[in-house]
Amino acid sequence: MGTFIEGLKAKAKANMKTIVLAEGEDVRTIKAASIVKAEGYAVNVLLGDPAKINKIATEEGIDIDGIEIIDPSKGNEEFAELFAELRKKKGVTIEQARETVKDPLYYGVMMVKTGKADGMVAGAINSSANVIRPSLQILKTSKDAKLVSAFFIINVPNCDLGEKGTFIFADSGLNQDPTADEVSEIALSSAASFRALVGAEPKVAMLSYSTYGSASHPLVDKMQEATRLAKEKIAERGLDLALDGEMQFDAATVPSVGASKAPGSNVAGQANVVVFPDLNAGNIGYKIAQRLAKAEAYGPILQGVAKPVNDLSRGCTAEDIAGVVAITAVQATQN
Repeated sequence: MGTFIEGLKAKAKANMKTIVLAEGEDVRTIKAASIVKAEGYAVNVLLGDPAKINKIATEEGIDIDGIEIIDPSKGNEEFAELFAELRKKKGVTIEQARETVKDPLYYGVMMVKTGKADGMVAGAINSSANVIRPSLQILKTSKDAKLVSAFFIINVPNCDLGEKGTFIFADSGLNQDPTADEVSEIALSSAASFRALVGAEPKVAMLSYSTYGSASHPLVDKMQEATRLAKEKIAERGLDLALDGEMQFDAATVPSVGASKAPGSNVAGQANVVVFPDLNAGNIGYKIAQRLAKAEAYGPILQGVAKPVNDLSRGCTAEDIAGVVAITAVQATQN
């Protein structure tokens, strides 16, 4: 486990938060709760059938003594009434609401909405769409966000690029083909997330297969426009943020290449936040880093939701889940 995530755990330990784990019957989730409990940086609540969860824990030799378990299938009238009120314009009845909140994902988000938990983590066995849907229906977007997007924190071992090997890759988990304006918003949100989680100044590169107009194509035009819009918003909002583009990944992150391909740039060769043109590129890129560079990859982490709810890759390990719990706890503190 890298120094980056250990630093986040230390931050989380200083301000303990309650994070609900909606997939409590998954063995990796149970192991993650045990890790979090042993290291003492958050309080976890497991959702699921207590008998099943305890049986798995016993069979696997996992210590979950003292971890709260809630069975969503028993329902919750407070949650049902609130959900019906929130969704009444969509025609949701109280009877429908009572059934909906029995779903662990909805139950978990309702815990966050009502302050019974500070954040939720799920996605080990559920699709991103299923995790995100209740978040948007119940929590909505935050006041300062135009859209919800997702990023991965990539921590590359023995790497002196980025912020001591740490990067944000965005959007690598949610928006399939964002417009140039949406890409600009993703860039600004990702910079804020980097500053909050990593504690260092973001340097944002808008990625393309072209650097400073070395190629001409509508795909390049999109990232040039996204860069222009982002810089315009930085000026309008009075932000202190280094952002540049369009540029290739090596120009963005390798000092010698950046100096050659984008001389005079305040980002080239120094980028620690990289913004992809679409989900194809972002998802492929983070998986290459994870598998070939043996990088730790935490996410997809959601940004733009009113309270922290974070998704997981279905290929995640218990240690990955425990890491995302730390990230979620720190986001809750920032919130």
